[in-house]
Amino acid sequence: MKKISICLILFWGVVQVSAQKDSIYIEAKLSSDKKNLEVNQEIVYYNHSEKDLHTIKLLNWVSAYNKRGTSLVYRKLEDRNNDLHFAKPNQLGRLFELNIKNSDNEIIPISTISDENLFIPLKQVLKPGERVTLQLQYRMQLPDKKFTGYGTSPQNTVLKYFFIVPDHFDPDNISKRNYHDIEEPVSFNTSWSVNFDIPADTFVEGNLSQIQMNSFKGDLDTDPEFLISTNVYPSIKTNIEGFDTEIKFGYNLKPEEKQNLEFYLPLHLKFIKEKIGSLPKSIFISDKFRAKEDFFGNNDITFWKFRFPLFTDAEKTDLDYFGIIAKKVLDENIIADKQKSHWFKNGLKSYLEIQYLKKFYTDTQLLGTLPEAKIFGIKPLKIFHASKVKLLDRYGLAYQYIMLQNLDQKIEEEFPVLSNFNDMAISSFETGSLFNYSADKIGYENFNDIVKKYIAENSGKKINPEEFLTALSEKNKSTSYLSNFFKQKNRVDFKLKHIRKDNDSLQIRIAKNTDAAIPVKLETETKEGEKKEYWIDTEENQHITNVSLPSSDNIYKITLNNGYIFPESNYRDNFLYAKGFFSNTKKIKLKLIKDIPNPEYNEIYISPRVRFNNTYDKFLLGVNLKNQSFFDQKFLYSVTPTYSTGTGKLTGSGAIAYSFLPAESIIRSLTFGVSGAYFHYDYGLAYRKGTLSSSINFRKNPRSTVSRGIGLSYNYFERDLSPLMAANNDYSKYNLWSIGYGYSDSQMIHEKSFSLSTQGMEDFNKITAEGFYRWEFAPKQKLSLRLFAGYFLRNDTRNDLFNYGISRVSNYSFSYTLLGESANSGLLSQQFILADGGFKSFLPGTVNQWITSANVDSSIWKIFHVYADAGIYKNKDLPAKFIWDSGIKVRIIPDFLEIYFPIQSSLGFEPAFKDYAKRIRYTLVLNLGSIINAARRGWY
Repeated sequence: MKKISICLILFWGVVQVSAQKDSIYIEAKLSSDKKNLEVNQEIVYYNHSEKDLHTIKLLNWVSAYNKRGTSLVYRKLEDRNNDLHFAKPNQLGRLFELNIKNSDNEIIPISTISDENLFIPLKQVLKPGERVTLQLQYRMQLPDKKFTGYGTSPQNTVLKYFFIVPDHFDPDNISKRNYHDIEEPVSFNTSWSVNFDIPADTFVEGNLSQIQMNSFKGDLDTDPEFLISTNVYPSIKTNIEGFDTEIKFGYNLKPEEKQNLEFYLPLHLKFIKEKIGSLPKSIFISDKFRAKEDFFGNNDITFWKFRFPLFTDAEKTDLDYFGIIAKKVLDENIIADKQKSHWFKNGLKSYLEIQYLKKFYTDTQLLGTLPEAKIFGIKPLKIFHASKVKLLDRYGLAYQYIMLQNLDQKIEEEFPVLSNFNDMAISSFETGSLFNYSADKIGYENFNDIVKKYIAENSGKKINPEEFLTALSEKNKSTSYLSNFFKQKNRVDFKLKHIRKDNDSLQIRIAKNTDAAIPVKLETETKEGEKKEYWIDTEENQHITNVSLPSSDNIYKITLNNGYIFPESNYRDNFLYAKGFFSNTKKIKLKLIKDIPNPEYNEIYISPRVRFNNTYDKFLLGVNLKNQSFFDQKFLYSVTPTYSTGTGKLTGSGAIAYSFLPAESIIRSLTFGVSGAYFHYDYGLAYRKGTLSSSINFRKNPRSTVSRGIGLSYNYFERDLSPLMAANNDYSKYNLWSIGYGYSDSQMIHEKSFSLSTQGMEDFNKITAEGFYRWEFAPKQKLSLRLFAGYFLRNDTRNDLFNYGISRVSNYSFSYTLLGESANSGLLSQQFILADGGFKSFLPGTVNQWITSANVDSSIWKIFHVYADAGIYKNKDLPAKFIWDSGIKVRIIPDFLEIYFPIQSSLGFEPAFKDYAKRIRYTLVLNLGSIINAARRGWY
């Protein structure tokens, strides 16, 4: 490897490169253990900018794997993956040595080889259009393949983004570009020649043309990718209208899968060519690319030992590979900066999928054949609206799901800050829906012709998608809104105001909440199911549009943008009936189980409720009535009347809330709510609670794990009192107000939160602060620290009800889930809530002036932890007192079921106490929603 063939150098020197096309020649040797790669490389680089260059930036992306704290490591942590953070040195990727020489064979000094961006000083200024030749020799350790899908493994080695190359998307060579594992192209319009020296009994395949064994050569507008393996993987050759395309696979195909692909791939390629105009000669599909670009939502559902297929194997192959092939063809034909122009190719992919589904899967349901599955002879899924939703509706539904949480992002948001879900729902699905909407309006042939022309005119050039939008608007001005639409988060809402019969016509009033001139598709339907469609153009700066249709059409129902074809903020006002009892209103539908919402109806969900409340109410049997579906809504209500099996009385709770969700604001949500509850807190003693509340959640980057919010509430309480409590003048009625700020960062490795609040009533005011930090110092091994401080600004209370707790909390606001609210002995009294002082040992007393405490917890082995608590507190008229405890914690279900065994404390050596069993504490969280939320971290 240290000697480069003189013949090859001379041959390379006389290669004629057309139109200032960069050239890269590589000789690479892979070590026998497949861990190290030695490279001799020559780069012929042209100055493609309009400025003089004094330095050239080379991307050294193997260094993204070499240490903690790189952009790649941080992005993986955002995705809840800590493998790279905790990787061993032999699993990391790094550059060991690098020598660079100029065309005069002079060594160019390099300050560091550990940076992802290497700025190479030039001996002479490189004028626009001039070229420079660089000779590189370097040796690297390849990272483990499990981190990104690229690197080495016992089975194979995948090489992509490891060779040191210029950044063609930064012709000025000034901006740093770090590796994020987002399939971001960096090379285009480049001639490549790559020769490999690989271990015996291995084979190499890639996306370059193979000219001889282990040698590849050709031009690419994408980045080179190579697979080195002991296996020879299959390929399928197709001929589409006289044009040959070979599809090479970087993985094995099952015989049935290959047979299906031999049928479907020509169909896919023909369909795609008709829409975009051209196909590449060769397509290489890696295992990683297949996993990233396959069809989302067509996998079988498995539950325990049962398997429920949604689609046949042939249908899954068809759906999966159409998207894979479409995206690969677009990647080969379109040069786009993924950071800024990701939406163009992603949107075209979804547009092609929508067209394909319309042709071959027009009546297919989102759940496939699953609703036909029988259990005990019945088809239970048939009762769900989800069983009637079409597969084509997936594009609009995904946008609705994320938009209603106000976690969507603008289409032109830079890709590295897009959340994982928005990569699909916004960059791909929303953009594709808008392309399809525009194509439907101007005519599909017209739209496809514009796509074909634009791709052909920009062959071999970096695109500017704004030019495509301009071409669309020049073809039909009804698409002119798209350019501004893509630049911001939108909350467009078309609304059917009313329908009025006027002689022989129906007068339909349509409202929109935007100044943009966006067309709307109106559909009429008769009782017999006959449908007609009309495109209605709206005017700029005009919010009301009146439409007249002949009443002789016997119209029964009118719909706007049926089938989620346009990304609206609210589909619930897109339906009206022209006749019958529900004319100009929405029908009401009662449903038993939470479902995908049907916007045509006002839906009320009625579902049975059985849950254990506490030892006094025991099991609560009741029914819940609410309007919350699988999708969030601004206005929510929930009423749950229940029967308390422990008391034989009616209990229950109810709440109403409304949220404001501004699209572009520092506020993500502003919520106002009213709630009430009636339950028991002791034997024969009930409490009634009424709450007025308001909360502000501040805007967050959807990729970020940081959340911030402010809450304000007023609570009114009534408690039944026992004769003893009444004799002691206990509180039977009281009011509480509180205001607080909360900050949390649930990132992996360094999890932290902070809260500051104040609370008061006529007899007291107090201020409380709490901070929490949890450090994962090794895989699944964590150290946590909690700091707490509480101070009474004023305390004129009659008893200790509102005092700070040391080892037990006073649940005077009934906000904690305690199995035994008033239990002073027995198993229920041993339940532990991490609040106030947070001591696990039963240290006596409460605090009526101030308290500070620290709670430390650390992993030692598997589910076993050690803990220690220490603090100082002071009561009125008494000196301050220092207390502490320590022990062992067993985490059976982390954060939800944990048991504390005290060892040593201010009380002494606790295992020596005769009543030690009564000193053992436990936490138990019976909240399925909390468990689900913990499992969901990282998806958004």
